[in-house]
Amino acid sequence: MANTLGISIVLYQPELAAFERTCRNLVAAIGQARAAGELAATTLWLIDNGGGETAIARAQAILGEVDLTPQVLRGQGNLGYGRGHNLALRQSQTDFFLVLNPDVELAPDALVAALRFMTTAPRVLLLAPRVTDAGGSQVFLCKRYPSVLDFLLRGFAPRWLKALFDARLARYEMRDETLDRVVPDIEIVSGCFMFLRHAAIEASGGFDPAFFLYFEDFDLSWRLAQTGSIAYVPEVRIVHTGGHAARKGWHHVRLFVSAGRIFFAKHGWKFW
Repeated sequence: MANTLGISIVLYQPELAAFERTCRNLVAAIGQARAAGELAATTLWLIDNGGGETAIARAQAILGEVDLTPQVLRGQGNLGYGRGHNLALRQSQTDFFLVLNPDVELAPDALVAALRFMTTAPRVLLLAPRVTDAGGSQVFLCKRYPSVLDFLLRGFAPRWLKALFDARLARYEMRDETLDRVVPDIEIVSGCFMFLRHAAIEASGGFDPAFFLYFEDFDLSWRLAQTGSIAYVPEVRIVHTGGHAARKGWHHVRLFVSAGRIFFAKHGWKFW
């Protein structure tokens, strides 16, 4: 029996070219999943947190190629990342739900692979894909429970200092493990592409609204890992062209640090 899928994308002053690529690749992936008999129905929500008018108009034209009319949620102001996705999560009644960034490009078979895996692995609540950056280098989004030092090194340290702690960061980012085989029981994942079992995220309450931006994905995945399994599935492939809070200026650095404090206060401080 084919599955139903909800997808939400939160927009805040999106980079138009990147978002158009996201939409075109999403169209291809939805079309392939339908053709493979894995996907019966799709509902897409576009949550406009600000400055998304042009992007939404372009998305509507592109998504029309697969007869998909997005549900547009606007007028709520900038609620933040997780709270924006929660608007769609509360409306969705699908089997699975994909939390997607507006700067992610899906491989044509990404949804086919994700749906096939999740329908045969009922213990898995959240699937993490294999991610590469725009240059083709693998990005390691699966993590062990972090320390404050891990975050400082990964986010803000100069290259020479990162090199001194490379073995530590490699362990934190699970670089030797999350390569070409499925890895179950991941502790934490970064969330540019979170393929979720809808019943699980509904039971969890969704994203914690205490997080405005950053760490809401760590918080949600850590909570899900306590009740089921998170799996890294390399057959599901995406390209992510965003990220890097430290490169976005001091405002994002402040948001990152503030969210980190909330995360550790909630789940336990680990300094080293």
